[in-house]
Amino acid sequence: MKTETPNDSSTPPPTIVLGVIGADCHAVGNRILERLFKDGGFKVVNLGVMVSQEEFISAAIETGARAILVSSLYGHGEMDCQGFREKCSEAGLDEILLYIGGNLVVGKTDFSLVREKFLKMGFDQVFPPGAAPEEGIAALKEDLARRIVAKAGN
Repeated sequence: MKTETPNDSSTPPPTIVLGVIGADCHAVGNRILERLFKDGGFKVVNLGVMVSQEEFISAAIETGARAILVSSLYGHGEMDCQGFREKCSEAGLDEILLYIGGNLVVGKTDFSLVREKFLKMGFDQVFPPGAAPEEGIAALKEDLARRIVAKAGN
C-alpha cells in the first residue's frame, strides 16, 4: 500500500490557509510566506491582512484546507486568537492543523512561555519572531505525514 505524503506527485498538493489575524496590517512577510509555502509544495489560499478567525475558518471549509497558518506581528496575537481552536471544532474542523508565528505578545516575554500559552490555546505549532520559514514548511510536512499515517492505522 502506497503512503501519501504532502509532496506525493500523484495527489494534489495539500491546501493551506494563510493570513495575518486581527487589526494587524503587516503584509510583506505574509507574501513571502505565501511564495515559500507554494515553492514547498502547498496550495496556498492567502487571505491577506486584517483577517478574522471566522474568515480563516470559512476559507478552510470552502477550500478543504488541511492547515491554517496565522501570522501576527503587532503583539496582540493572544487576544486575537482566544477561542480559535474551539471555533474550528464548532465548525467541524477538529482535525485542522493550527500554526501561528510572529511577535505574538506585547513586551519582552520568554518565548518558551509564549509557546506554552499558544499550545494550551490549541495551536499545533508556535513559531517565534524571525523563525526561518523553512522550519514551518518542514514542520507542516511532518505533521501532515503523521496524520496520514495515523489515519491509515485506524
